[in-house]
Amino acid sequence: MTTEIKVPVLPESVADATVATWHVSVGDTVSIDQMLVDIETDKVVLEVPSTVNGTVTEILHQEGATVTAEQLLATISAGDAAPASAPQAAAPAAVAPASGGKDIAVKVPVLPESVADGTLATWHVEVGQPVTRDQPLVDIETDKVVLEVPAEADGILTSIGASEGDTVNGQQEIGVISTGAAPPAAGSAPANTNADSSGESHDALSPSVRRSLAEKGLDPDNIKGTGKGGRITKEDVANFQSSAPAQAAVAPAAKAAKAAPVAQTAVADPALAGRSEKRVPMTRLRKTIATRLLEAKQSTEMLTTFNEINMKPIMDLRKEYKDVFEKRHDTRLGFMSFYVKAVVEALKRFPAVNASIDGDDIVYHNYFDVSIAVSTPRGLVTPVLRDCDKMSFAEIEQEIRNLAIKGRDGKLTLAEMTGGNFTITNGGVFGSLLSTPILNMPQAGILGMHKIQDRPMAVDGKVEILPMMYLALSYDHRLIDGKESVGFLVTIKDLLEDPTRLLLDV
Repeated sequence: MTTEIKVPVLPESVADATVATWHVSVGDTVSIDQMLVDIETDKVVLEVPSTVNGTVTEILHQEGATVTAEQLLATISAGDAAPASAPQAAAPAAVAPASGGKDIAVKVPVLPESVADGTLATWHVEVGQPVTRDQPLVDIETDKVVLEVPAEADGILTSIGASEGDTVNGQQEIGVISTGAAPPAAGSAPANTNADSSGESHDALSPSVRRSLAEKGLDPDNIKGTGKGGRITKEDVANFQSSAPAQAAVAPAAKAAKAAPVAQTAVADPALAGRSEKRVPMTRLRKTIATRLLEAKQSTEMLTTFNEINMKPIMDLRKEYKDVFEKRHDTRLGFMSFYVKAVVEALKRFPAVNASIDGDDIVYHNYFDVSIAVSTPRGLVTPVLRDCDKMSFAEIEQEIRNLAIKGRDGKLTLAEMTGGNFTITNGGVFGSLLSTPILNMPQAGILGMHKIQDRPMAVDGKVEILPMMYLALSYDHRLIDGKESVGFLVTIKDLLEDPTRLLLDV
């Protein structure tokens, strides 16, 4: 049986998307919930998982192609998947340790000057496993960025000196690679696979599996995964529930009671059987986000003003020229380049919005660095587009695309995250109709874009259905007066409703 893999339903304000990265090729065997391809929109990257076990028989759109919602991407012939254990048993034998027998220390990279220490986030290998040169070994998480530590040579990881969650400093030794150690026996290497899969980070579960677990009230620690790398699939969840419903309900309660004695009385109540809680420490990035948001609320006089714009002129312009634009510039024409251009022009006309408060001084910036809010698996980050006034539409689109991919992969550098005079956030890609964005300190303003929705509007005495979008400008009232904030927002409205103004500077 052939299964079709299609583009997911896109957010209403997103017209099309780009095929970013294929993780499989024609002829590869895949399992349920294995990630096949990344689909990139103006703001977010969507992962498309496999819905069956089988073999990829056809890929219809290569990387860089523009696709629309529900468009066919690939086909999978179901039932042809190879046994999961075969590649696992062969993997250790494929690695040939280098001769010479030398130990190489795995060290934390040199941290940026403003970062005192980091947290060891994730080990990708275990003691005794073979590694190859430049293979990522471990992720080190700082307040702003995640640093990857690669292997410096082929060999075997013989020891680990720091565990996940430990605080580490720059140049600290956290492991040892032996270039002369013998690889583990072929029969013994996979022995830990299933045992470790039970302790797999729940963040690695696919969205469909998480939803299935939540609906059925099951604890993933009690389910043995049969997917790639021991991951839990939807079939595993269904089989576990049908084979041991009583055990599925009791085990989470017992585990919760053991981990949190304070809750034992509540869990013992028959009415609460099957309920469990999960307590995990906040990551450094999440702590930093929480601290900065709280600081913005407590240390600024934040106010939000709203307006709405008719997006039809931009949508018509984009529809007419998007194919020519992509062919000429090798990048998609999205909405974000229009937003950035309009914001830069408005900042030129209202310098106070492009300023910041430093003690008792007001600092007016004579450059235009715009922060773009990007959603990543670890939280919301705001990488910076520098000198936006000197960038073309194509350069803005390309740079936003690069930053979104880096954010998804945890590759953003501290330099790319530092600075910025004004922030743009687009909650519309997630379906938000209206919100009040919070300031990104020490900036004085942030512009929130929202969902484009058809609404009846009065035009020249007649009712027309138009694609409308709400704008929300949050600003620091200590620095920006109401007249300036409203003028700034109206300027953006005028520029977006008549994009010709952006070219004529009127």
